[in-house]
Amino acid sequence: MPSDDWMRPSPRLRQARHVEAGAVTILLLAVAGAILALSSVRNGLFAALIAIAAGVLLDVMLQRRVGSWGYLEREDDLLIRRGLLVRRLSVVPYGRMQFIDVTAGPVERSFRLATVRLHTASAASDARIPGLAIEEAARLRDRLAALGEAHAAGL
Repeated sequence: MPSDDWMRPSPRLRQARHVEAGAVTILLLAVAGAILALSSVRNGLFAALIAIAAGVLLDVMLQRRVGSWGYLEREDDLLIRRGLLVRRLSVVPYGRMQFIDVTAGPVERSFRLATVRLHTASAASDARIPGLAIEEAARLRDRLAALGEAHAAGL
């Protein structure tokens, strides 16, 4: 299966993850400031260094996680890959899809992104595709719904 056919999340998802990591870093620096105010300068500086290192590590992990996501539309099913340490590949047959959600939290909305979530009869199904441009998420939702109806009718 050629890797060129895999669709990726929008590059704006990387920017959104930078913002999230930055927000966490700011919160950690606020905690470091409280330590500085309540303790010695040395403890405060140490806490600030740990906060910055944790923020950088979080940002690197989030960026790598974004890079691990991909999806591939095939004739009878949808493939979704993800994962850093544990690579996962989910195969969702179109005929098994019950409904498709398109959701967007506040950070996603500010970057004009959405997440497509696929619901199947399986309770363990975790089929979702984050970070799609709003237009692409709507296109994929409509296409998957049409393919799901067509394949379910053939059962």
